[in-house]
Amino acid sequence: MGLTNGRIIDVLEQTVLLLELHEENQFKIRGLQNAIFHLEKQSVLLHSLSLSELESLEGIGKGIASKIVEINTTGTTAELQHLLSQTPAGVVDILSVKGIGPKKVRTLWKEAQLLSLEMLYDACLVGKVSALKGFGEKTQESIRQSIEFLMEQKGKHLISDAEFFSSEIKSLLESLLEHPVYEVGAVRRRMEVAETLSFVSTFPAAKGWSRLEASPLLITQRELGGPYAWRGKHASLPCSVELLFTDQEHLGNILYLHSSAVQHLRLPVNEHQNVLQFLSANAFESEEKIAEALSMKLIPSEYREGGSELEEARKNELPAFLEYSDLRGAWHNHSVWSDGKNTLREMAEACMAQGWQHFGISDHSQTAIYANGLQEFRIKQQHAEIDALNKELAPFKIFKGIESDILQDGSLDYPEAVLASFDFIVASVHSGLSMTEEKATERLLKAIENPYTTMLGHSCGRLLLKRPGYPLDYKKIIDACAAHEVIIEINANPWRLDMDWRWLRYALSKGVIISINPDAHEIAGLDDMKYGVYVGRKAGLSAAQTFNAWPLEKIESWLAARKDRKASALTM
Repeated sequence: MGLTNGRIIDVLEQTVLLLELHEENQFKIRGLQNAIFHLEKQSVLLHSLSLSELESLEGIGKGIASKIVEINTTGTTAELQHLLSQTPAGVVDILSVKGIGPKKVRTLWKEAQLLSLEMLYDACLVGKVSALKGFGEKTQESIRQSIEFLMEQKGKHLISDAEFFSSEIKSLLESLLEHPVYEVGAVRRRMEVAETLSFVSTFPAAKGWSRLEASPLLITQRELGGPYAWRGKHASLPCSVELLFTDQEHLGNILYLHSSAVQHLRLPVNEHQNVLQFLSANAFESEEKIAEALSMKLIPSEYREGGSELEEARKNELPAFLEYSDLRGAWHNHSVWSDGKNTLREMAEACMAQGWQHFGISDHSQTAIYANGLQEFRIKQQHAEIDALNKELAPFKIFKGIESDILQDGSLDYPEAVLASFDFIVASVHSGLSMTEEKATERLLKAIENPYTTMLGHSCGRLLLKRPGYPLDYKKIIDACAAHEVIIEINANPWRLDMDWRWLRYALSKGVIISINPDAHEIAGLDDMKYGVYVGRKAGLSAAQTFNAWPLEKIESWLAARKDRKASALTM
């Protein structure tokens, strides 16, 4: 199995940054940047192509094609390794700081002799960075905040990566122990990010320790472990691992304890005990036995977060949790009409292959020049293609949408006549992210109040592990969505998972409809829907409350009725 396109592009992008840092030939840098631009639009798997096939791709010459082959073979290139050898490791880390490019990083390195994130952070605290030419107080403060955020994320992994690592490590542990191993912790709780990958086994602890320590694929950290807890790292995967040993009699206790939030374990089960105390005083072979003893339905691990779930379970009032199989369509998607990699037909047919009934296309709007946003004449062309495809693919239906930028003043990105031509509109912020809570809330409220807004896209604009979202008064935003019949998106891209499930619980209490949207820019992006389901389940989302879990007929009637109501309001 070769490397993903994303991993290959990552290596090339890091090469570009280091070439710029070392002030290498600008012609070479621009050529590599141009190649990356074209590679990002490729839907074909690069690792599957021969050297000659790579050379034939648009924007890819013999030199870049050779680099791709080298990356797929070795995971890197000799050129990148040479650049890294000429660069202090801490300076490479500084390149990841938001808001400072390679030129500024070179100044920090060569002129200020700042060789690590820690040194740069300390320099910010005492005002040394602002004194450098081309920086200033505002840039210094931005650097300080960015470093603090990066430090907080160190060692953490997106749920998509953590799931993959966890699956690999679980298989390894089971092969070493020749015994079942159970997944617990953040991955089983479907958290947005995970730091340590946790597992449980009933294999004898002393024998288990010996086998794990003998494995060349694991690195034991004895100082972190104990008689019944092995802790360490995988030799090649970038994650911390722990394996907890227990006996069969207490297996249910350990599984439950390590698959629940601390706040859940503090919930009272009787006058004298909370969940933790109850589990400590009893032995259970399974989690199902725990539920029986508490006269309740078993609470899914992702829902054990310390809310009202225990009371709901004991009253038999747990939500009818959404399942992936409930989904009937995908909304908020992109195609080659803007910055996607696949055609409308290819995206629609991929949805049909899933057994889905509907597909909402929402390419970028005209302000998003960087994403090939649609000008008005191109919208008409796209709608003509959709009409033709809908005739051919019926009863499957493609809905005409747009991801309209929410402009600085909160307005949408087209005149009313153009907005009225769409079946639905996803309104999202993509620029001007540095806002106060008051400004961000005001900007989104105006967009929500716009009668043409159907869905609120990635509400806070966060990129997990990369940047925090802008601050919002979520209660006001959710209340406005409820009042104006605006659907709230769970952006299922694992970098976003936005809106946060903690606020979705409030949205559900206000009767807001939720749509799980992959924000897919290629067919593979549709697979991210499962992460959106995870977020929805953590909030207690059901199929009935999920827009894209509705059958086609209900979707059509809801959109038509809403459009009629909004049109009537506009004419009043």
